[in-house]
Amino acid sequence: MKGNRNTYSRFFSVFVYTAVLFLVATSGFSQTTKVSGKVYDAATNEPLPFVNILFKNSKIGTITNMDGEFEIETYYATDSLMASFVGYVPQMQAVQKDKAQKLDFALEASSVDLQEFVVVATEEENPAHPIFRKIIEHKDANNREKLEAYQYEVYNKVEFDLNNITDKFTKKRIFKPFEFIFENIDSTNGKAYLPVFMTESLSDFYFKKNPKTERELIKATKVSGIENESVSQFLGDMYQSVNVYDNYVTVFGKNFVSPIANFGMGYYKYYLLDSAFIDNNWCYKIRFMPKRKQELTFVGDFWVNDTTYAIKKIEAGVAEDANINFVNALYVTQEFDQVENEVWMLTKDQLLVDFNLTDKTLGFFGRKTTSYKDFVINKPKDEEFYKGPNNVLVADDANAKTDDFWGQARHDTLSKSELAIYNMVDSMNNIPQFRTYVDIIQLIVTGYKVMGKVEVGPYSSMYSYNPVEGHRFRLGGRTSNAFSTRLMIEGYGAYGLTDERFKYGGGFKFFVSKKPRRIVGVSVKDDVEQLGQSQNAFRQDNVLSSFFRRNPAFKLTNVEEGRLFYETEWFQGFSNTVLFRRRVMRPLGDLVYDYLDDSGEIQTLQNIKTSEVNFYTRFAYKEKFISGEFERVSLGTRFPILELNYTLGMKDFLASDYDYQKLIFRINHKVRLGPLGHMVYNIEGGKVWGKLPYPLLVLHKGNETYYYYDWAFNTMNFFEFVSDEYISAGIEQHLDGLIFNRIPLFRKLKWREVLTAKGVMGRLSAKHQDELLLLDNMYSLEEEPFGEAAVGIENIFKVLRVDGLWRLSYLDHKDIVKFGIRAKLQIDF
Repeated sequence: MKGNRNTYSRFFSVFVYTAVLFLVATSGFSQTTKVSGKVYDAATNEPLPFVNILFKNSKIGTITNMDGEFEIETYYATDSLMASFVGYVPQMQAVQKDKAQKLDFALEASSVDLQEFVVVATEEENPAHPIFRKIIEHKDANNREKLEAYQYEVYNKVEFDLNNITDKFTKKRIFKPFEFIFENIDSTNGKAYLPVFMTESLSDFYFKKNPKTERELIKATKVSGIENESVSQFLGDMYQSVNVYDNYVTVFGKNFVSPIANFGMGYYKYYLLDSAFIDNNWCYKIRFMPKRKQELTFVGDFWVNDTTYAIKKIEAGVAEDANINFVNALYVTQEFDQVENEVWMLTKDQLLVDFNLTDKTLGFFGRKTTSYKDFVINKPKDEEFYKGPNNVLVADDANAKTDDFWGQARHDTLSKSELAIYNMVDSMNNIPQFRTYVDIIQLIVTGYKVMGKVEVGPYSSMYSYNPVEGHRFRLGGRTSNAFSTRLMIEGYGAYGLTDERFKYGGGFKFFVSKKPRRIVGVSVKDDVEQLGQSQNAFRQDNVLSSFFRRNPAFKLTNVEEGRLFYETEWFQGFSNTVLFRRRVMRPLGDLVYDYLDDSGEIQTLQNIKTSEVNFYTRFAYKEKFISGEFERVSLGTRFPILELNYTLGMKDFLASDYDYQKLIFRINHKVRLGPLGHMVYNIEGGKVWGKLPYPLLVLHKGNETYYYYDWAFNTMNFFEFVSDEYISAGIEQHLDGLIFNRIPLFRKLKWREVLTAKGVMGRLSAKHQDELLLLDNMYSLEEEPFGEAAVGIENIFKVLRVDGLWRLSYLDHKDIVKFGIRAKLQIDF
């Protein structure tokens, strides 16, 4: 995925950023309650020492000093404070939670009378339920995010191991050069495994509540076999930590219900198993199990403190039949301790994940061990410290730490097998056969074959077919990282057997700097394009787009193009791009450029020439990437992604034919909805100023293949609708098995439901008719909006999604599909 695929509006970025800060600033968590006062005899006014002061229905209290004075501060206050002393009548007073206040008690002397107590048998309640309700009642107080500020040092160790290693596997001929690595085989849960990769990181993590700000400084990282700075930002605490106090725990993009969710009793059965001291804390042990099959839940135990009702330790695993792919098992253990003034903090975190396509195939274990120390509570840094758009900072020398540094900095020592991983990976990288296997994997993933300083590809475009060009053959390539990590040169040539024409393209891009990311690029081409194609569609010369079509590709355009661009990223997720582009477009196949001359006669235009400047702005708050030297893959963001695109066309500049302006704005957002799955919505609107032919107006994105495209109208034909102003919207609701998990057959198949609706409304000014007549079967949207809806099933064989689509309007148009089936490859956990 290119780093500059989308762009966004500065105005909306500021708006969203401000709104987020406002919402966070106004969200509340539990504060400390501080009560001070004096206890004295109501008759004599003498101070009473050693009086018990206790919060009602809790074990939190103190006693008065020799002057009858007391002071108590806690996160676990209840609504009343009681003073009790032998020979006096106990007295209760109301308490205002989360505030400092003064309460004095005047106790009256009492006489002792024995009263009769009657014990009546009632229906017995599950003994775990009152404890669970106490956990929920004290949840805000025990959540570390109640604090005004905190910081700690965190050490992360992540290891990946190949598992299901058999003797037959190790003796295969292709592994003969790697025999030395099999000396490290061990076993876990009956599975033989081979450690192959490990990372370590040491960082300082900072949290401030108001406004909510998280910042992490990664001081040191060590990665076996990889030299990539972008990976370092994911090795700290921020992108690997799980907060059990959240109602939902996100695992591989799925929202699992936390065992201590506020609504936990709707998803779990709880059983009180034991009680005992753990680190001088009296705790209850409670077992939790899912109430229903295949819901995204856990099974395991937790220990909860009997006074604060804070989680002391939790051991959990993903329910065996949970609707999640490729994860054979997942186990997590977390331990908490009181570090300062009753504050419970996570001090140790362990995770084990078993990834396998099937139980008998080669897979791998992922292991994470995290420890926390040097806690500082409620002592925030200066405001200046928290400012800046990047919340993860990597020290310049993070990857250059010595073995002596790590020997002293690690929170724990490495085992013999862990120490061996670094040497083993380095040794494997020096074996030619291993590099060959790496190149094969890169060919499959990227589409390019590495050949020294050159990469040949992409292989998916080496052959294609369309009625205009006939059988098309293409050969292309680009320079590799061995040539340069700042300059990439690429080019290709293609030839069609039917049109007997040679096409070409080429150019370069150069990193002016990588911190911040600034790129300049130049490219030229003379090739065939499909106008009106969505941005995530296969390339026109992709072999799949050639053969999985419902209509032949007769409406093509030959484009001669030269472009120059400059991209700058102000901070990660916020970028601007300035692009100059000159194009000459010629119609091919069934396309024609007919227009009315001054006498009203129809004439044919041979080409359309344009010169334009384009300005992109893209904003994706807290977006993260995994970056290569030139390309990078977005890992997304939980905030809306905003994009603004403004184009200025300049008549007579380099023989351009038209003056015009275009403005397009887009919003795309993925929203997690807990047990309802997740929703993806997008909104787009635009306007064109000027008198233009149809290729320069807004050609609404159609699809004439059997492949499903997210950003297209999949029942709309190419060139069917054109507008000069419009607004469109689409929404997809992924239910993640909400319904199918309750149907036995579908539950076994692990299919998941998806619902889709898309629509667009627009209009077309009559002034454009004189410039270039519309094609046959080309329309405006002024009569009514265009709409389509779909019901789909995803996770078929874990890799396939199939949708049934209904076209909802303009059903009288020619050569349309009122109902269709579309499919797409989609790999998801």
